[in-house]
Amino acid sequence: MNAYIEDYALLSDLETAALVGRDGSVDWLCLPRFDSPACLAALLGTEENGFWQVAPASGGPCTRRAYRRDTLVLDSVWETGTGTVRVTDFMPPRAQLPCLVRVVEGLSGTVAMRSELRLRFHQGRVVPWARDIGDCIIAVAGPDAVWLGADGPVRRDGTEDTTIRDFTVPAGRRLALTLVWAPSHRPTPPAPLAVPAETALKETSDFWQRWSAQCRYEGPWRDAVVRSLITLKALTYAPTGGIVSAPTTSLPGCLGGERNWDYRFCWLRDSALTLSCLLRSGYREEATAWLDWLMRAVAGDPADLQTVYGVKGQRLLQETEAPWLEGYEGSRPVRFGNSAVNGFQLDVYGEVMDALCLSLRAGIPMPAHAWDLVEALMGFLQRHWREPDEGLWQIRGPRRQFVHSKVMAWVAADRAVRMGELLGRNGSSDLWRAMRDEVHRQVCQEGWDPAQGAFVQSYGAPELDAAALLIPRLGFLPAGDERVQGTVRALRRLGHKGFFRRYEQGGAIGVDGLEGRESTFVSCSLWYAHALAATGHPRQAREAFERVLAVRNDVGLLAEQWDPDTGRQLGNAPKAFSHIALVETAFALSPAARRPHGPATRARG
Repeated sequence: MNAYIEDYALLSDLETAALVGRDGSVDWLCLPRFDSPACLAALLGTEENGFWQVAPASGGPCTRRAYRRDTLVLDSVWETGTGTVRVTDFMPPRAQLPCLVRVVEGLSGTVAMRSELRLRFHQGRVVPWARDIGDCIIAVAGPDAVWLGADGPVRRDGTEDTTIRDFTVPAGRRLALTLVWAPSHRPTPPAPLAVPAETALKETSDFWQRWSAQCRYEGPWRDAVVRSLITLKALTYAPTGGIVSAPTTSLPGCLGGERNWDYRFCWLRDSALTLSCLLRSGYREEATAWLDWLMRAVAGDPADLQTVYGVKGQRLLQETEAPWLEGYEGSRPVRFGNSAVNGFQLDVYGEVMDALCLSLRAGIPMPAHAWDLVEALMGFLQRHWREPDEGLWQIRGPRRQFVHSKVMAWVAADRAVRMGELLGRNGSSDLWRAMRDEVHRQVCQEGWDPAQGAFVQSYGAPELDAAALLIPRLGFLPAGDERVQGTVRALRRLGHKGFFRRYEQGGAIGVDGLEGRESTFVSCSLWYAHALAATGHPRQAREAFERVLAVRNDVGLLAEQWDPDTGRQLGNAPKAFSHIALVETAFALSPAARRPHGPATRARG
């Protein structure tokens, strides 16, 4: 049986990521990039699909674990009948090749340990050819090679598809195991194997502590905010500045169901919101890198904006299924790639324009051709904003006139006007103002349901959507407007045991065209806390926020969803959207931590 989703901690080298469980097993690792095929895929199958466990031979979960303060270095401690041992896991920020280091240290007594590595290339399917080269073992399949080095000999068991190292650690003794990926045509051990583990550990800790020290949030939930920011940084693909939505694929929103998506790519929405979150917290370098990534990703016909790109800016992300993987707790299909590249989501135009405007106001130098991008995006949007789309939640059913999508079209026009004012580029401002006014009138007329006293999910439909909670934050209407107040009150219908769903789910088939019921969404629960604070309910807002903090896992991570009935995290993890919402809500609820952020929007209507 798979470990619970919340049992996993995240490791990252800013180009890929690993998930390690409380039992010391790395059950998910894609090499050499976030979106590369997995070589350890037990998370979505069984041990036969690849894992690397370093733990006491007696087995069982660790007694306690924690990240070292303000780092992505994980310490897991086992207290056994014969002694106490600590395993320190980390991935050095990428300088050369991807590298995962596991340092075992005896703290008291003597503990019998086992390292068991079972590699399965190409999404947990291909058994590599393994052989000894000097003091290392190399496993090869096609273009990929993984090298395993250790402070002492390692061996392969009788089946020749698993590498095992049995050893004992007395108090005071350390042993390091290092796994490195390299192209299979390289004949010699890769350089990271020659770096002493203590040197790599110090450099990794120093990197994260220096980065974390830049955080300018000083409110009451600083530890939670810093952990979320570290997680967002860990999801950044450093060579290009792209930001993945999550490091995993096909972790289900409904156990045993089909809501299983590959999130190892760069959604413009998630990336733009991550940029906004990092910039607000004091991280300007990431903003500059993301702007460069954006300009490269949309090159060609920038008006033909995709909702999602690869970490290098790739446009083609073909969605396939992996029938050899049984899925997390039987949740099939397991998907790799994402057909969302073919979707039409109006809201991403607003997210991108908002991020560009925020960067400009923060003094981030804009590339010379960035204004061409603004004009191209707005030209497309002026022609197409009246059309139905798949909406914020990426439905796979019929397109609709989603209220949030129209609000974000208003945001795009509003931010374009403001950027024109800042840059002295006012040639199209009158057209954009006219569009902004028309969108606003239409939303207030078609998206408002007077019978419910609330903005609804889509024109002419009675269902509610948590995205309406964002209306005051975006500047579309002020928080004191009765329409906002009424919407926040009405959206309590989406609540379930103190947490909030994305939208109302009436029948067996939801608005997204899929079977099965979802649980509550972490981001929506945080949006509700934020909206409560904005509409004058600070005590309830704080209670709602701290309810979410309480369901983070033991190392501070959040998946996409939370099931209050079973007390479990669901969906891909850790999820950028969840951690973005945590940081933004912490700023909103901490008056001393608030700083000017984004354009000073003028509420209309």
